[in-house]
Amino acid sequence: MTIVKGGLMNLTVRGIRYNPSDETRAFLDKKLEKLHFAEDYLHDLDIVITREPLGQGYHLDAKLHFSWGTIKMVSYDCYELFEGIELIADKIEATARKEKGKIKEH
Repeated sequence: MTIVKGGLMNLTVRGIRYNPSDETRAFLDKKLEKLHFAEDYLHDLDIVITREPLGQGYHLDAKLHFSWGTIKMVSYDCYELFEGIELIADKIEATARKEKGKIKEH
């Protein structure tokens, strides 16, 4: 399932061996509100939630597309999906702030 959010930043969420529920989407939207500062330069955010085939757990990948052409990837492995969403959101925010800082320095 692919979820696309319009606006200044395009958000795409899809699952592999997992179908993102409305509850998952609402939680993800809430956690990504802290990215409001980056909407001017973070054009696309693609998040892939993969349910691990062996055992329990999830692998989350996020690909950040910046307006100046840079693409960054962040990943996180977790057993609890909502814990993983919180931590990947923190990684996304840190990466966006770091990239913004690099551009401001030049």
